[in-house]
Amino acid sequence: MGDSLKMPHSRPMPNIGKRCHELRIRDRSANWRIVYRVDADAVVLLEVFPKKTGKTPDSVIRVCKKRIADYDSVM
Repeated sequence: MGDSLKMPHSRPMPNIGKRCHELRIRDRSANWRIVYRVDADAVVLLEVFPKKTGKTPDSVIRVCKKRIADYDSVM
């Protein structure tokens, strides 16, 4: 219903799932990432972590996929 965030603030994460994105937030101590999914009735926060390399860690991707599966199984 409003403006969509695009690069450089948010980018799609299709390797995690449909409608999943990574929001980029910088502060003095770290470059933070929030991985989220946009549903019709909710924004599902999957993970928040400090990003230290150019690649999203495999462990974060695994956790996000599991959380999506868990969320979808109860909804």
